[in-house]
Amino acid sequence: MLLIGLFAASLPTGLLSPKIASAQDAKKTHQADDQAAPQENPFPGRFPAPSLDGGTEWINTSGPIDLRELRGKIVLLDFWTYCCINCMHVLPDLKYLEQKYGRQLVVIGVHSAKFDNEKQTENIRDAILRYEIEHPVVNDSEMLIWRKFGTRAWPTLALVDPEGRYIGSQSGEGNRELFDQVIGKLVEYHRWKGTLDENPILFSQESEKTTATPLRYPGKVLADAESGRVFIADTSHNRIVVCDMNGQLLDLVGCGNIGTQDGAFEQAEFDHPQGMALVGDLLYVADTENHLLRVVDLPARRVRTLAGTGRQGRTGRDTGGPLLTTSLNSPWSLAHSNGTLFIAMAGPHQIWSHHIGDDHIAVFAGSGREDVINGALTEAAFAQPSELTIDDSGKFLYVADSEGSAVRRLNTSPNGTVTTVAGTSELPAGQSLFAFGDVDGTAQAARFQHPLGVVFAAGRLYVADSYNHKIKVIDEETGLTTTWLGDGVAGTELQPARFSEPGGLAVAAGKL
Repeated sequence: MLLIGLFAASLPTGLLSPKIASAQDAKKTHQADDQAAPQENPFPGRFPAPSLDGGTEWINTSGPIDLRELRGKIVLLDFWTYCCINCMHVLPDLKYLEQKYGRQLVVIGVHSAKFDNEKQTENIRDAILRYEIEHPVVNDSEMLIWRKFGTRAWPTLALVDPEGRYIGSQSGEGNRELFDQVIGKLVEYHRWKGTLDENPILFSQESEKTTATPLRYPGKVLADAESGRVFIADTSHNRIVVCDMNGQLLDLVGCGNIGTQDGAFEQAEFDHPQGMALVGDLLYVADTENHLLRVVDLPARRVRTLAGTGRQGRTGRDTGGPLLTTSLNSPWSLAHSNGTLFIAMAGPHQIWSHHIGDDHIAVFAGSGREDVINGALTEAAFAQPSELTIDDSGKFLYVADSEGSAVRRLNTSPNGTVTTVAGTSELPAGQSLFAFGDVDGTAQAARFQHPLGVVFAAGRLYVADSYNHKIKVIDEETGLTTTWLGDGVAGTELQPARFSEPGGLAVAAGKL
């Protein structure tokens, strides 16, 4: 969860309280319709909700939405920003609630951007398609709606009842049960009162305007010079594409369906896979939204699950254990060195490790706090680590620390330390999370904007400065960061070279 220093006066009602919706109350929520509902308002004394005026553009709907037009509906507002891993974790909860209360509930995303790049409606539209969001979303680029609702953190969910009154809000992830209970009580009461509109509303979908493409929002890439193969995480197609160095298709790993099925390439399932590591004939895959690690046996053309339970792990609670009984939390990138697999665990802001052949996986570095703090492995802090790369010696691991807009380095030995190679660190109270920009310079004078990729080659680090649409180079000897490719404008042109939020890098045979 990200906190922001934009403190507006809060509405008269504050956080939703679990005491409002106890387990016993939840049982009442699911009574048959012909049973009498309680006639007492479960949330009395609420004030009218602020309007949604102030947004610049709307997506997944034909036009702006006025809360007054949604009288009779329970409205759930999701304050989010598309870079944020916690915001991504909330999306399955929203989908669950939308399906369960499809006739009574309207979900509206309020995209209040953290990064400058995220303020652009076209980029938000891409994020909506990438995350397969079906509910309406308003671009709150100036954070006007955010302030009116007194929001202070991403993500925050806020509820409005069928009479337009603000019920309360809750920040952070993992609140599905709470909102399920509260919405159930609202349905029960307003159905009894006659103020509930249970006619479904259909909104236009951005996905209806798209056409099929060979790749769909690919994430990470891995190149192997010895075999001449390139492995592409075709993330939104839920598969791995294998091609040669010229882009000629060699094989497909996965049927394209979302799921956890192991087996032959044609039957195997993934859920938005990202990073990969090749060890001999085995391709290790970070199956991000399944919260699993998978192993692809390339000669046998089969996939199996290496680690994870399929349930999202929780920071501080899930810290390691046997491979198939330890829950993982959005594994995003992999790197291999001397028999050890390192995992960028984006969800808890940590680096994990697994010695290949052992039945154990655990935290290697990172306290679990989201920040950019150097020091001993277990005391240092990362901010949504998104790609890993190993230097030629195998002694140092480099991290694209996306939410901290920094590149980090740590020793691969258990007694190592974490330092910041480029970008700001060590600012008080999480301020490093907001120290981003587009500045070439030495060490901590350099600025990035949400870098998602990094790869080591010949004494240099090549960085995918994703939200600046650039590829930058860090000279390890001098510490100087310079722009190498890209002019800061998103695009696909070759002259000048342009990129659109590049997210993964690989080097092989002298080519990036």
